[in-house]
Amino acid sequence: MSKSLNKVTLIGNLGADPEVRSTSNGGRVATLSLATGRQWKGADGTKQEKTQWHRVILWNGKGGGQQLADVAERYCKKGDKIFVEGEIEYRTWQDKEGQTRYSTEINGRELILLSGKGGDAGDGGSWTGAKATAKSAAGAEAGKKGESFDDMPDALDAEDDDLPF
Repeated sequence: MSKSLNKVTLIGNLGADPEVRSTSNGGRVATLSLATGRQWKGADGTKQEKTQWHRVILWNGKGGGQQLADVAERYCKKGDKIFVEGEIEYRTWQDKEGQTRYSTEINGRELILLSGKGGDAGDGGSWTGAKATAKSAAGAEAGKKGESFDDMPDALDAEDDDLPF
């Protein structure tokens, strides 16, 4: 088989708080509703805008590895801006009335919080693979303290004339 790639990268805002549930085998999964948009000028010069909604699924990994569902539950809220990377998946199923239903989902593999809440200063709150558990604890504690540039106004106003560059 030839090489192939199924990769999706989205940056958008959450339309609702994550829906997190437990599976029958003890796993956890979070479902996110992510809005992305684009703007352009129409032929008549008026501003046009279109919003696309994406269903993003984040799973907790087995053996304490990838804990993205827990991270989403703890740190993501409606309106937050996030970066998600994963793969697109199409599903088909029969509903209770026997109708065929279709779903397009993004199976998330990486999550980065861009709203400035909860993440550590080094990477903006990024979770992927085994890093998820350690970062969710350490990074969120730093963000909970409410640290901001407003807490240090004197440091921001100081002149840096003695810097060698």
